[in-house]
This record gives sequence, structure tokens and C-alpha cells, in this order.
Amino acid sequence: MNHKTVFRLMKELGLKCLVRMKKYRSYRGKAGKITPNVLARNFQATKPNQKWVTDITEFHLYGEKLYLSPILDLYNGEIIAYEVENRPVYSLVYKMLDKAFKQLEESEAPLLHSDQGWHYQMRPYQHSLKQRGVTQSMSHKGNCLDNGVMENFFGLLKSELLYLHEFDSMDHFKQKLEDYIHYYNHKRLKIKLKGMSPVQYRTHTLRVA
Repeated sequence: MNHKTVFRLMKELGLKCLVRMKKYRSYRGKAGKITPNVLARNFQATKPNQKWVTDITEFHLYGEKLYLSPILDLYNGEIIAYEVENRPVYSLVYKMLDKAFKQLEESEAPLLHSDQGWHYQMRPYQHSLKQRGVTQSMSHKGNCLDNGVMENFFGLLKSELLYLHEFDSMDHFKQKLEDYIHYYNHKRLKIKLKGMSPVQYRTHTLRVA
């Protein structure tokens, strides 16, 4: 069904989305070097691994917390790599980076945008980017619109997984989270990707290039 039809029917029936996302905030003041906003809300990319965005989100279940740190490619919205931890420690980010860098060709050096969270101000993080030739970019302080695409992914994830399903335990949720990210990359169709999933779009465009 066309999405405009859904919106029209929701309006006629008086239906409203009640999902509200709670954002994890990792900003703790200046803990290292703040870099300029090189991305400048230019969320368009002309090829894979040209522009990446990242952030951390938090889940609360059964009195426990879980933190997700993904990297999203602005070319097709694909989740390139991700890591989960029970605490928002630095390893959450550097393990994710290691996974992402292994998928790059030698000639590829994307821009990587984040907020000003303490993880991204850390010297080891910035050193890792510099070693790989990656350009670092940061949002302006307290401005979530500067990283709007990543925020949108977290909204979809929580709306379509966390708030609509029941889980037996945190381990059960972790498995479903992994399943959802695979579904999002390989099966969730997007209108702006010509009705293809992120992975389908990437493979299609590389094949016809």
C-alpha cells in the first residue's frame, strides 16, 4: 500500500503514532579534541563508503541496559558495522571501527560523522581515524539534526522492534536486535532506493556502474 494512503487513512481514523524515543546522551563536556562539522548536513553520497555516520543508543529491559554502536553508510542507509555492550565503554566504539575498517578497500577513506560524545573525543579514536585516512566530523553541540539520518535509524529500530514486540530476556532481545539489523540491511525496502533494500541497492548500482 502506498505510504500516502496509509497517512490519509491514519488521519481519517484519528490514529497517531505514540512511540517516543529516549536518546542516550554521551556528551560529558570537553574530554578531548572537538572537530568541525565537515558533513554540514549534506547527507547525500554518490558512492558506497564515501560518508559514514555513527552514534550510540541505549535500551532498558528487565532492569538491564544495552548499548548499540553502529556505523551507517549515507549512500544507501546500510549498517556497515555495529557492536553491542552492557556498558557504554570505549571498546563499544573501537570494536565497531575495527569491523568497519575491514570492509574498506585500500583506496577508500570515508568521512565519519558523529556527535560530540566523549568516545569520539578520545585520542585513541581520533588516532585510529587518522591512521586509516578517515576524515572526522562532529555535530554542533546539542544539535541532533546534524546527525539526523542516524537518529532516524534509531527511531525506526525502536519503533519496529523494541516497542512492538515482547522479549523473554535481554539475551532474547540481543538476538532479535541482530535479526532486525540483518532484516534492515537485506530485506527492508525503501522508496528512495527504488524499492530495494540497502544491500540490494548497493549491489545493483555497483553491477551497472
